[in-house]
Amino acid sequence: MRKVSYLAVFEPNGSGGFGVYFPDLPGCVSYGDSFEQAAREAEDALGLHLYAMEKDGDSIPSPSQSLEIDPETESGYWVSCVTVYPDLVKNELDNKRVKTNTTIPAWLKEAAEERQVNFSRLLEIALLEYLGVAVNR
Repeated sequence: MRKVSYLAVFEPNGSGGFGVYFPDLPGCVSYGDSFEQAAREAEDALGLHLYAMEKDGDSIPSPSQSLEIDPETESGYWVSCVTVYPDLVKNELDNKRVKTNTTIPAWLKEAAEERQVNFSRLLEIALLEYLGVAVNR
C-alpha cells in the first residue's frame, strides 16, 4: 500500500489556530482552530488534493527533502510531516454512496413500495449487470 509524506507549514493565526500549506503542492491548504485539528485537517486536505490530481491525470510531484518557506509566512510557524495512504483515500471516495434522482411512472413506484423494494439496491444491481461490471465482495 502506498504511503506518501509531504512537509507542511503550520502558520499560527494569533488566536490559537493554524493555517496549513504544502510548499510542494500549490493550492493544497487547510486550517484548524488548534494544532491538533490543523494536523487532522491537513491530512484530509493532502489526501483529497492527491486524489484530485490523480483523477485529473496530473503528475504528482515528489516530496521535497527541504522547504522554501513563503516569505509572507507569519513568524512562529512549524514545519511538520503529514502522511497519507492515497489508495485508502481513493477506495473510500470511489466507493462512497451518492444520491441520484430517477424518474419512473407513479404506478410503478407505488407497486414497488407495496412490495418494499429497496430502490437503491435494485438500481445498483441493475446497473452492474447492464454495464457488465464484476464486483469482488
